[in-house]
Amino acid sequence: MQEQYTLDFSESIASEIIQKYEPIEEVKQAHQMSFEGFRRYMDSSECLLFDNKYDHVYQDMTHPLTDYFISSSHNTYLISDQLWGPSDLWGYISALVKGCRCLEIDCWDGSQNEPVVYHGYTFTSKLLFKTVIQAIHKYAFVASEYPVVLSLENHCSPSQQEVMADTLLATFGDALLSYTLDNFSDRLPSPEALKFKILVRNKKIGTLHETLERKDSDKHGQVEEFEEEEEIEQEEDGSGAQEPEPVGDFQDDLAKEEQSKRVVRIPLFRKKKIKISMALSDLVIYTKVEKFKSFHHSNLYQQFNESNSIGESQARKLTKLAAREFILHTRKFITRVYPKATRADSSNFNPQEFWNVGCQMVALNFQTPGLPMDLQNGKFLDNGCSGYVLKPRFLRDKKTKFNPHKVLIDNNPLTLTIRLISGIQLPPSYQNKADTLVIVEIFGVPNDQMKQQSRVIKKNAFNPRWNETFTFVIQVPELALIRFVAENQGLIAGNEFLGQYTLPVLCMNRGYRRVPLFSKMGESLEPASLFIYVWYIR
Repeated sequence: MQEQYTLDFSESIASEIIQKYEPIEEVKQAHQMSFEGFRRYMDSSECLLFDNKYDHVYQDMTHPLTDYFISSSHNTYLISDQLWGPSDLWGYISALVKGCRCLEIDCWDGSQNEPVVYHGYTFTSKLLFKTVIQAIHKYAFVASEYPVVLSLENHCSPSQQEVMADTLLATFGDALLSYTLDNFSDRLPSPEALKFKILVRNKKIGTLHETLERKDSDKHGQVEEFEEEEEIEQEEDGSGAQEPEPVGDFQDDLAKEEQSKRVVRIPLFRKKKIKISMALSDLVIYTKVEKFKSFHHSNLYQQFNESNSIGESQARKLTKLAAREFILHTRKFITRVYPKATRADSSNFNPQEFWNVGCQMVALNFQTPGLPMDLQNGKFLDNGCSGYVLKPRFLRDKKTKFNPHKVLIDNNPLTLTIRLISGIQLPPSYQNKADTLVIVEIFGVPNDQMKQQSRVIKKNAFNPRWNETFTFVIQVPELALIRFVAENQGLIAGNEFLGQYTLPVLCMNRGYRRVPLFSKMGESLEPASLFIYVWYIR
């Protein structure tokens, strides 16, 4: 097993493999393996590219919440576009089944004092708030036992906010976190301490100490009003004024942002009065929403339990102009990045650039397949698909000097070699007459972004053979993802997507490995796969 880099291999393990995969009894009794037995072994899960030691929770889960990347969705109730599409409970169910740990719920006044969930000021259909909460209650911990954050975008009147509070308490019971945990009155708890808990993320009145003093008292009818500054002509979290940018693929975003830098805009603000029911406010403990003003302001005034939501365009500018300050901010405070309002087609941005500066909640439209969701799904394969991935030390250290745009010379890069050997029953295209090619891409810090492409094998999707070698030097492997894409070459209409697989670079097995392929919608295309050899040193 030298070629497979299995360091703990022994005669007993070899015997187990023979007993498990060898179909011919005489060969098995002789403690040998036939070609068919070997083929079955190579086709098994033991020879997959993803190292199975990462398919369970193996990371330290006792760090504060700020130390983790958290799988997050945007406008979770939508299963199509942002303007006309239906709202459906399936949006919440499918996200939770995929391990999503932060769900968004847009709440509005409904008839008969029943709050509803939909995308306000659009033609999207409506769901009852209580049915959404019931669905979340049923599926919250199917894929992961770690906490679920309900990010409420609250547009309800105080009376219907009270209905929301009653619904949350009645449905979740003790699972709803409505008080500070012991030993966590002045710091964020860990995912381990919050196992099987539901957290409400919303605006809040007063301090945690004042909330504790009101514990077990009747808060019905108690309403507080406060003024909040609102920037005019800026993105808003989910609804409101839109940026005058056309909808586009995220590959175009960087060029647009560079152009926008040349435009000097003086921000204008208006004051907005907000009424909040005390009953709902007191359910917000460790995830209070606080409007982001600047890194300097947050450093001076923001409390440990306050989190920010930042639109993708503003967040992108901050990653370029103040990356180190952004990292120091996300080290202390949970930060959620959400798609700009002009993405009416529910398209997504590239989440990698925000993971590079430590943003915990990078919220995507889970209903929209494509490269951004491939990166999302690949990122959270790690740590047992639990929805929580521990950030690298350089994104958690208060003395960090890390800047994704300025990688240090002595950072100990990883040299990765991939030998693309062959394809196995690639998805049919024109009766298996596809002109097949494979693209291998690295996503990470800007200097690590690269891709290499194989030659085209004509009219063979059943068993194409490439025998090509690609080498990548990865400066920051802790943040890097690798994506394999099989395509059918199209000279006129462009290449046709056949299948893909994405995973963290550091979760790869070495040796001869099988790469399972998935459809655009994320469904397994078994037995379609690639056969490769992996070798890396650091």
